[in-house]
Amino acid sequence: MTVSDKESPKNISATEYILTNFQRSDRVAVLLRNSGRGETVQRITTAGKIAEPSFQDWLRHKNEKESFDIYIGMNTVKPEARTRTKKDIETIRHLYIDIDHDGPAALAKIQQSNLVPPRNYTLNTSPDRFQVVWRVENISQEQAESLQRAMVRKFGGDPAATDSTRVLRLPGFLNRKYEPEFLVQATRHTDRVYHPQDFRLRTELIETDFRPHRQAPQLAPSQPRQLSQSEHDWAYAKRALARGDDPEELIRRIADFRAGEKHDPLDYARRTVTKAQAELENDRRSAQSHRPASPDSSERTI
Repeated sequence: MTVSDKESPKNISATEYILTNFQRSDRVAVLLRNSGRGETVQRITTAGKIAEPSFQDWLRHKNEKESFDIYIGMNTVKPEARTRTKKDIETIRHLYIDIDHDGPAALAKIQQSNLVPPRNYTLNTSPDRFQVVWRVENISQEQAESLQRAMVRKFGGDPAATDSTRVLRLPGFLNRKYEPEFLVQATRHTDRVYHPQDFRLRTELIETDFRPHRQAPQLAPSQPRQLSQSEHDWAYAKRALARGDDPEELIRRIADFRAGEKHDPLDYARRTVTKAQAELENDRRSAQSHRPASPDSSERTI
C-alpha cells in the first residue's frame, strides 16, 4: 500500500521547529561552522534557551554577518554532557536521512514507500538537496542508527549522516556553503510521533558505507581487534575517492561526522582525505608496475 501525507505541508520558523521537536528543558547541541575559516563553535544548552530571541539573534548575526552555517543536534544530550559523542546522547527523538543527490527522486521514493511512515519534516537545504526527519520515541540508539543506515541503502543519501550524534541544518538560516547562498526551509507534514514498529526496513544486512569493506587480519578469538576511528574514516575516504567523489565534499562529510569529537574536525578531515589520496595513488602506481607489458610495446622481448 502506498503511504501519502494527508496533512497539508506547512513552512515553519526556526523557533517553532525547535519547540515542536523538543521540550524546553531538553539539552540540545547547536553547531556553527565557517568552512572558509575552518572554525567551529558548539553550544549545548536547553531548547528553551535556544528558542529565545536573544539566542536566535546571535545565531542570525553569526550566519548573516560572519558566514557561519547553523546546525542543531536532533537528539538530546545528558545533563552533565559537555560534548556531543555517542555516550553523551540521552534520548533518541528523531530519525533522519540526508539526501545529497537526486533529491526529488529520493523524496518520491520515500513518500511512495510503505516501509516508512509519513515524514514529519522535509528540510530543503540547497537546490535539490533535502533532509528528511521523523519524530520518534521509545527507540534505542542502536535501533536508530540501524534504521538510518537501512534508509540510506533503500532511498539513497549520505552514509555519513546515520550517526545518532548528527547535526542537521536549522531552518530559517542561510546555507553559506554554496554560491549563491540558499535559505534553508522546513516543511512540516505531520505532528505524529512514531515507534520502531512503524519502520519496516530490514536493518540486519550491511554495515554503513562509513565502514571499511576489507576485513581486518584474523586474530585469535581472545584477541579481537577493533578498527580505530581514524582507520574507519581513512578507509571510507579511500573508497569514496576511488569511486570519484569530490575531495572537498568528502572532507565536509567527515568533518560533519566527527564534529564534537575532534578539536578541529575540518583539519582532521582534510588530513584523513590527503592520506587516503596518497595511499590510493600508491596503489595505482603499484598496480601499473605489476601490469604485463603490452604486446605493442617498443620494448618487446624476442
